[in-house]
Amino acid sequence: MKHTEHLYEKTISSQTIYEGKVVKLKVDEVLLPNGKTAKREIVNHQGAVAVMALTDEGKLIAVRQFRKPLEREIVELPAGKLEPGEEPLACAIRELKEETGYEAESFTHLSSFYTSPGFADELLHLYLATGLRKGEAQLDEDEFVDVVELTLEEAQELHRLGEIRDAKTVVALYAWESRKLHGQK
Repeated sequence: MKHTEHLYEKTISSQTIYEGKVVKLKVDEVLLPNGKTAKREIVNHQGAVAVMALTDEGKLIAVRQFRKPLEREIVELPAGKLEPGEEPLACAIRELKEETGYEAESFTHLSSFYTSPGFADELLHLYLATGLRKGEAQLDEDEFVDVVELTLEEAQELHRLGEIRDAKTVVALYAWESRKLHGQK
């Protein structure tokens, strides 16, 4: 998409502050549309996928895990970051299997969205997985999760209680509610 001149911020300089396994942090100096300059702290991220896996019985497969930035457990969709050059669908298939043990007959792309565009460029791809077959999870060595199955009503209650709080799972919850309202699975 072409930028609109009266909104565009031109990069004058860019400095990488940190480069880790998951993110890169940089500080850009930008020229604002009014001629002044400002600093922008930017997190670069490879991108990620999340999977809204629904059983034939209409239950959501989710994971409960501890999230260090929050210092608490939350319930969320199985998800993970894209490897360099990896297609989002391949990542969705891999992450569902690794985190939950489930495999799916069908994957449907529901949406792609920026998770926090005020400071990060992470683009998350949300997939619906159906026709599930249960198997053994293959968690990464630093990954610890409990797999949970939730009805829509149970997921809504966990959202109300603040146990579902992350953007990808909240977006999926609203997508699931919308699908049910329109007579879809």
